[in-house]
Amino acid sequence: RYSDMTLKTALAAPFYHSRAQKLGKSELIYYYAFDRRWMDREQVDLLIHRGVEQHLLGTDGEMYYPLFDLAEVQIPIGYKPSSSIFDAHDPFEQLLDRITSHTRKEPEEIIARMNQVITEDFDGNIRPEAALVIVAKRNHIPVADLLDPLKQVLLKKD
Repeated sequence: RYSDMTLKTALAAPFYHSRAQKLGKSELIYYYAFDRRWMDREQVDLLIHRGVEQHLLGTDGEMYYPLFDLAEVQIPIGYKPSSSIFDAHDPFEQLLDRITSHTRKEPEEIIARMNQVITEDFDGNIRPEAALVIVAKRNHIPVADLLDPLKQVLLKKD
């Protein structure tokens, strides 16, 4: 449900379903655009680009391969990626990236800490965006520039 997890899940799906270690671009386009009908060709290009940019996908020039353990990713039955995976300016994802690069921890670990803040510190009465800000603050990571964009995201959700 969180953008990095969603991106990872979307990237894992074709490798998982084809049981292949490496896939070519045409196979990825076929999977996303024709087999699953999840996105058009431009979106597939963007997805691959984001995967490489976020160090989730590796490439040898011809083929693409996941840089994460596919076994870590749960692909829900009937899964379809949300359009948020194309939103490079998602402030939640920007803050998550900032925390992972500052702490040198995996996104999954940061999301787990965020969930801990939500359940243990606030009995579930706090939004993930706010909990992530708390995680950042506890790690002395600057968040001021993202507070307004995060607020906008929350206002859109209500």
